[in-house]
Amino acid sequence: MARPLRVEYAGAFYHVINRGNAGAAIFKSTNDRERFLDRIGRAVERFSLKIHTYCLMMNHYHLLVETPETNLSKAIQWLNVSYAAYFNLKHNRRGHLFQGRFKSILIDEDVYLKQLSRYIHLNPLRAKLVKDPSDYLWSSYREFVGKARAHSWLETKWLLRQFGRKKRDAIKNYRDFVEKIDFNTLGNPEKELTGGYILGSADFVQWIKETYLSSRSDEKEIPQLKKLKPTIDIEKIVDVVGDEFNCGRDMILAKGRKRNSARDVAIFLARDLTGESGVRLGEFFGKISGAAITGRCTYVSRELDRNKRLEKKINKLKRRIINN
Repeated sequence: MARPLRVEYAGAFYHVINRGNAGAAIFKSTNDRERFLDRIGRAVERFSLKIHTYCLMMNHYHLLVETPETNLSKAIQWLNVSYAAYFNLKHNRRGHLFQGRFKSILIDEDVYLKQLSRYIHLNPLRAKLVKDPSDYLWSSYREFVGKARAHSWLETKWLLRQFGRKKRDAIKNYRDFVEKIDFNTLGNPEKELTGGYILGSADFVQWIKETYLSSRSDEKEIPQLKKLKPTIDIEKIVDVVGDEFNCGRDMILAKGRKRNSARDVAIFLARDLTGESGVRLGEFFGKISGAAITGRCTYVSRELDRNKRLEKKINKLKRRIINN
């Protein structure tokens, strides 16, 4: 099974979803749901999470999570394993409780957190479990609108501040935002996903691509990455390297010259940033073999381990290539 794409950084927001294996129930009783909420509280304490919204359905759950630390995978894995151990023991069962790896969607909170919170809180209505979201006992909606005491670990202030300075006004406005929407026209914000993973403005998507995806090389294990990774032209790399080394394009593309540092660096960066095959790069750099490309990249990698000046220069070049 291909690994899902994960981008983790301090201060990130995610919509996390996990489902029961083969669609089976993950909650069979009130006690199960209470135990899961208790596990969320422990995860918040253990991993410094912030939970902005939750909803527990019968065979899946939703969380809007903020990670002040870079630890989403560890936190959700701990939550799932901890609860599964309880559930299997309680119900005398074995095997996987959840359906593979959890799903996470990276969110531009300034644009989409409000919409996703509403979408999650209306899940019980879409499933026709209740007619009023405040009647559903196992979501955070009642805590937001004052129908139930909020769990100590639930973060309500951030979201309510988006709806008013005074708490009373914010609660009323949020309630109107959720309940007065035309339910028939309510769309799933996640239909606007970029690359099946990022939900945000064009600027946010570009920032994620350039900051966290441009230098990753695990496309084979994570197919989503190939769709999202920014395309960088080899010609651009040659131009930037030539400018940095104060040499012409011909010198970079000429094969056979000894101690051609500019050429070696250009080949290394082209292999690292473009995603092109060794054969394709070999054709570009003077019709040399893919093995020769690998050889030059290996040489530069070894030099980086002992030459801090070269490492600094290559990092500077990467920033110029990616950001310009």
